[in-house]
Amino acid sequence: MDQTYGIMGMPGVGFFGMLLIGFIAGYVAERTFSRDHGLLTNILVGVAGSFVGGTLAGVLNIHYYGFLGNLVVAIAGAIIILWIFGLSKRNA
Repeated sequence: MDQTYGIMGMPGVGFFGMLLIGFIAGYVAERTFSRDHGLLTNILVGVAGSFVGGTLAGVLNIHYYGFLGNLVVAIAGAIIILWIFGLSKRNA
């Protein structure tokens, strides 16, 4: 399965699946750092996290597919984003 995906796509998941994964990943990352974000922020952090996690997985040659694979990658990416944001906020 060597397919290419557009900027708003995840392997094996449609648009609404991407939004659901984004919400879940953002929520898990939010709870990991004991923060309080809204629904939209959770979705944005989760979707951005999926791209960060997907890029990192590609660099590390880790293959993932489907809902669960995307969810794990998105959670890892969202946690990385909130961790970096927390570091920059603390240093400011």
